[in-house]
Amino acid sequence: MLDISDFPRTPLAQAPTPLEPMPNLGRALGGMDLWIKRDDCTGFALGGNKVRKLEFLIADALAQGASAIVTAGGTQSNHVRQTVAAAARFGLRAAAVLERVRDDALYEANGNALLDRLFGAETSFVAKGTDLAGALAVLAAELKSEGETVYGIPVGGSNALGALGYAVAGIELAQQCRDKGLRPTAIIHASGSGGTQAGLLAGLALAKFDVPVIGFCVSRDAKAQSAKVSALLTEVAGLLDNPTIAEGNRVQCDGNYVGPGYGVATAGMAAAVRLTARSEGIFLDPVYTGKAMAGLIDYAERKEFEAPGPVIFLHTGGTPALFVYPEIADLAAAAP
Repeated sequence: MLDISDFPRTPLAQAPTPLEPMPNLGRALGGMDLWIKRDDCTGFALGGNKVRKLEFLIADALAQGASAIVTAGGTQSNHVRQTVAAAARFGLRAAAVLERVRDDALYEANGNALLDRLFGAETSFVAKGTDLAGALAVLAAELKSEGETVYGIPVGGSNALGALGYAVAGIELAQQCRDKGLRPTAIIHASGSGGTQAGLLAGLALAKFDVPVIGFCVSRDAKAQSAKVSALLTEVAGLLDNPTIAEGNRVQCDGNYVGPGYGVATAGMAAAVRLTARSEGIFLDPVYTGKAMAGLIDYAERKEFEAPGPVIFLHTGGTPALFVYPEIADLAAAAP
């Protein structure tokens, strides 16, 4: 059995991130006890959840003597933005494949796409629906042919090693709850590439802190997402040689708030972004946290939470994407 501290780690995140009450939003939702874990405040490259994963992935890249980092994601990928920033920090060449979610000029010129260029990343666009893993392999081969020692990071940084970053976060959150005397009814977050949810479940298991974790899907249905997270959780357990981490059916996903697809705005998401901003002064993003909060709000209104205890919303960042979704202001105004 291995300990997380046995794996090389390069500090990037400003942690622990705050665990704060959201009293105004809680009152607006019928008096629920609502808290927020502020992983939008991890600091590096405008913060977000991917920084935690990169602490382990970049350390591994440096240990392997990498001279270049390659990765992939959507046009407005938070993961790509933070990865190319980490490459810049350590003097590594950075290249990324970006899947075209939308083809309007604003979407490809502002937000995270703008920041990628500021960090000096070499980006190339591929059509929506492209096999990103395959495109990433082609990009890695191109850089190798130029003499680079290439380290590939998957979409979202979501492999077993990257997920260790969220195992650390799970342990951190468990301790914060204990310090504050909180017994959460549920932890809510946006679930995409799966590493955050798998890592969080692993960390909570290591901390012996039993609380349901509900991942609101942003790119696929609940069945497919649950299978993805479960497989990754098993890989984390294997990496740590600790099978107990993956025991029991603890993966819960909800695909009812994705809307038409990944990165596509919905009225519920826009209303959730507006309500959170106006009640708590906190920005959510249109792709991930806005849809997860839309799910939380709907659960609260339908009294879906099983117990009256506190609910914790994990804010995974993504604020730069707000600047390429100006239409959400109109969607929010039209929503009930």
